[in-house]
Amino acid sequence: MSLPKQIHIVESIGELRKLQKASIPMIANRIKALIEFKKHEQKGISKRAVADNIGVNQNSVQTWRTMYINGGIEAVLNYQKQAGRPSGITKAEHKQIEAKLKDPKNGLRGYVELLDWMESEFNKTFAYNTVLKYCYRHFNSKIKVARKSHIKKDEEAVSTFKKTLVKPVKK
Repeated sequence: MSLPKQIHIVESIGELRKLQKASIPMIANRIKALIEFKKHEQKGISKRAVADNIGVNQNSVQTWRTMYINGGIEAVLNYQKQAGRPSGITKAEHKQIEAKLKDPKNGLRGYVELLDWMESEFNKTFAYNTVLKYCYRHFNSKIKVARKSHIKKDEEAVSTFKKTLVKPVKK
């Protein structure tokens, strides 16, 4: 078995602990690994042992160790979240969808109808789950349920119905 790779950590354990407390959890694990390397700086410690001590994968420890060797503490503290795929829905389309969903008289009964409307309106094809998740994420919408009363009901007809309603006899 080969000897563990020895690296020299310039920062003290106290400085590393201060950085660890002030950082996000992703960076804190990286700094924990550096602290372990600093504790065993004289003899060296294997990446597997460090990974077991802090509870992460050994490949992550190897990546962080390489980051420190190549770029110092600045490279370890640098964390850039990877951007996902760009949305297939433009800002103008977003506004049209929002207007359609907020219109109380739109008559949409669910996401299938919204999907059909979007495909005819924007001349694009969308997957059902794309529409479902997009609407939930951006508009906090949910699958529609029956309303307590219909939007287009005639209030006059309701009051006339209530006047002529025969009340049942209580037993």
